[in-house]
Amino acid sequence: MKAGQQGRSLQPSSSLATLYLAPKNQSERFAFLTEWYDPNASLLRRYELLFYPADGTVEMHDVKNRRTFLKRTKYDDLRVEDLFIGNKVNVFSRQLLLIDYGDQYTARQLGSRKEKTLALIKPDAVSKAGKIIEMIIKAGFTITKLRMMTLSRKEATDFLVDHHSKPFYNEVIQFITSGPVIAMEILKDDAICEWKRLLGPANSNLAHTDAPGSIRAVFGTDSIRNAAHGPDSFASAAREMELFFPSSGGCGPANTAKFTNCTCCIVKPHAISEGLLGKILIAIQNACFEISAMQMFNMDRVNVEEFYEVYKGVVPEYNDMVTEMCSGSCVAMEIQQNNNSKKTFREFCGPADPEIARHLRPKTLRAIFGKTKSQNAVHCTDLPEDGLLEPNTSDASFTLVTATAVQAPHLLSSENPRRKVKLSTHWPLLSAL
Repeated sequence: MKAGQQGRSLQPSSSLATLYLAPKNQSERFAFLTEWYDPNASLLRRYELLFYPADGTVEMHDVKNRRTFLKRTKYDDLRVEDLFIGNKVNVFSRQLLLIDYGDQYTARQLGSRKEKTLALIKPDAVSKAGKIIEMIIKAGFTITKLRMMTLSRKEATDFLVDHHSKPFYNEVIQFITSGPVIAMEILKDDAICEWKRLLGPANSNLAHTDAPGSIRAVFGTDSIRNAAHGPDSFASAAREMELFFPSSGGCGPANTAKFTNCTCCIVKPHAISEGLLGKILIAIQNACFEISAMQMFNMDRVNVEEFYEVYKGVVPEYNDMVTEMCSGSCVAMEIQQNNNSKKTFREFCGPADPEIARHLRPKTLRAIFGKTKSQNAVHCTDLPEDGLLEPNTSDASFTLVTATAVQAPHLLSSENPRRKVKLSTHWPLLSAL
């Protein structure tokens, strides 16, 4: 039985939450059953996580030992919006998977209307992905999964199975396989209806008059090249999300990574949680850089430490950098340099310290979106060879592999002191970017 299924079998009456019911005169409290993978013991440990929104405090209890693990403590980096089943939250550097509600009150308050649905940016609008994602975030959706990919004809026919008898079927198949798409799992109350409302009518010409502010009105051109897609029902949403994000742990459709003449960029967790992803993508695309591959993922502390190994003992902020990178979801991108770009991507990111960036290079990503040296919006490859070697970082569902400087095979030598991973582990995993 899977870990999540085991969590579902625990009834609220048997949960530790019932042992810690807050008196009526105390603040509102939400309870969740969570799992944390302990890499040292190679065990899944279960905790009851209690969150008090009135004062932003958290409390944790060890389920197996039925003991208090963390006394009620102020913690500013957790929000009510983060609390939904299947999400990963970071509490004092522990990445907890929320697998069940801890009591009926929490289930009623936070789970009654929450839905997930598929948001698909079609090939005609991938170049405007930043603007579309910004509209999605502004509309109150939470992006819980994201991946750029290409569909084979077989995958396209599976995706469009309900359109098989329609006269434009072959044209739609040809269009949807003509270039990359960006698939997202998005979360909100009544997400299916709300996403369809934001999309507007399927015919972009009709959307111009009936829903002028909708995505299809702004970015679409007709009834086929209409920028984005959303399922009409729970059943369709479940089927389509299974195609793009298989629950079996499979890779799904092929990634779009080119692995040549590229560099790595990662949008850090604080920028994702602050809703800056769309704005950062807009800035990158406006600066004439091409985003050739993209995926949302999470890293645990062990993998982040490996990722930042080259900075250990060199950069004073190393521990803060590690804590930030494993504090929530990241978005990794493969960046291509276009001929119209006036600077390298590394220069476009700016100095690591956002304060210095704001004084010396005020138009760089870190100057605009960064806060501190550890929360500086983006990580980017520092040296050309690092793009190829940086990094292999995996959790249960994701292995990040980026590559550049393929034209420098000497970097692959096992004697190279900067080599942190075996490239032989990369190539079988290219589809997992």
